[in-house]
Amino acid sequence: MAVRLTVNGEKRTVEVESDTPLLWVVRDELGLKGTKFGCGKGLCGACTVHLNGQPVRSCSTPVEMAEGGDVITIEGLTTDGDLHPLQLAWVEHGVPQCGYCQSGQIMSAAHLLQHNQSPSREDIVAAVSGNLCRCGTYSRIVAAVESVVENRAAQSSQGEA
Repeated sequence: MAVRLTVNGEKRTVEVESDTPLLWVVRDELGLKGTKFGCGKGLCGACTVHLNGQPVRSCSTPVEMAEGGDVITIEGLTTDGDLHPLQLAWVEHGVPQCGYCQSGQIMSAAHLLQHNQSPSREDIVAAVSGNLCRCGTYSRIVAAVESVVENRAAQSSQGEA
């Protein structure tokens, strides 16, 4: 089946079975290796991408659900080669240890920040709670997201001055 979708702003057509998980289309057909396979059941969040603006578990999302849709992967968060503020905060706060869950964590946090400019600590925890980190860097993840929120607030207040 020919499936048409837009991935990171680029229109793509792939020839795959309709029930092929979106994860394997992204990784194997399109060569975007940032999205990771974790559990294969949609439970760990390592495979999180945005589909039509919503975070989804790509390991359990059949590609036919993405037909005609807009998919953003971790690679799509960069702008003109510049890292997304969350990616910079991840480095600054030393979040990654093994790094395996990080693309999914960042994608969940990015969705939160797209829809909530000033999330509370509780909002942040809730947004990333579905993403498992076997290294246990949850406090660093929250601190990194909070730093992006604080930087946004500081830039906003400077713009008003």
